[in-house]
This record gives sequence, C-alpha cells and structure tokens, in this order.
Amino acid sequence: MDKAEQTMLANLHKNTGKTLEQWVEVVKKQGFNKHGEILKFLKEEHSFTHGYANMVALKSREADAGSVENKDELIEKQYKGKEHFKPVYDKLLSEVLQFGKDIEVVPKNAYVSLRRKKQFAILQPATKSRFEVGINLKGQEPKGKLEAINASNAMYSHKINLTDVNDIDKEVIDWLKTAYENAG
Repeated sequence: MDKAEQTMLANLHKNTGKTLEQWVEVVKKQGFNKHGEILKFLKEEHSFTHGYANMVALKSREADAGSVENKDELIEKQYKGKEHFKPVYDKLLSEVLQFGKDIEVVPKNAYVSLRRKKQFAILQPATKSRFEVGINLKGQEPKGKLEAINASNAMYSHKINLTDVNDIDKEVIDWLKTAYENAG
C-alpha cells in the first residue's frame, strides 16, 4: 500500500468514524452490482467525495490492484475483446516510463492509473473503437488533441482519444509529460 492510500485510509476513519473494512461491509449489505451504484450511494447517502467513494467501491468489489495477487490479470481482463488496443497501451507505457523512475503503474479493473505523488494520467481501452488517455491538467485550455472533461467528479480533467498506435505522436507524449511534471 502506498503512502497516499495510507493517508486516505486514515482520513476516511478520522472523518467518518468507520474503517475501510466497515464501509466495505455497509456497501456489501446494499447488494450493489455496479461500481456506479456504489459511488452514487456513498456520495448521496454519506456525502463522500469522489476519491473516497471510488476507493471504497474498488475495495468492496475487489477491483483494484491491491485486491488481486496477479496485477497482470487485471490488464489482460481490460483487453479481452479489445486486443487490438494492447499495442497502444504498451507504446504509451513505454514512453511514459522514460519520464522518470518515480512513476507508479497501478492497474485497476477497467484502466491503468499512472501516478507520481498523485495520479497524472490513466490508460483505458474505453470501447472497442476508442482508447482513452485521461490526463490531469486542471486549468489547461483544451487544444489540439486535448479535450476538456466537463464532469466535476471525473478522475482526470482532460482526455485524448486514440483509435490505433499510429495516433500516438509527439503531441500525445508532450501532454502526458506535462501532466507528469505537474504531479511532482
């Protein structure tokens, strides 16, 4: 468990009076089947912020990297039926890992989080025809391939949509590098 997650766990207990394990039990008793249902419940019924609701939802569904022994299985699962996007993921990851030795690659159920001191990007085969690069660049005006996200609870502020490995160019890498540098 990384330092950021330890801090979140401590603050969750401090702010709510319940541990992560207790919140997981609360969620499991509700019988939710979908991640979004859990997020909505925790935000609306218990005034959780998106980050805390997401952490509890991932843990209750055992869908985060910390809940599985083989993290490669999460990545394999992401690309099932979307195998044509695996080269996109591999190329992006290869480029990003050249930014520095302090990058943490954290597979989740549906995407891979890229973190430094905080998350700066996600890599996600969003649909069978679209690969999404989520980038945290709050305050950045959208331009070029960079599109703004208009959701207050999104896990990133901007996105770049790709359709194949040939869409990865200097612009895409430069936006990722800027987000990486801002996360330090």
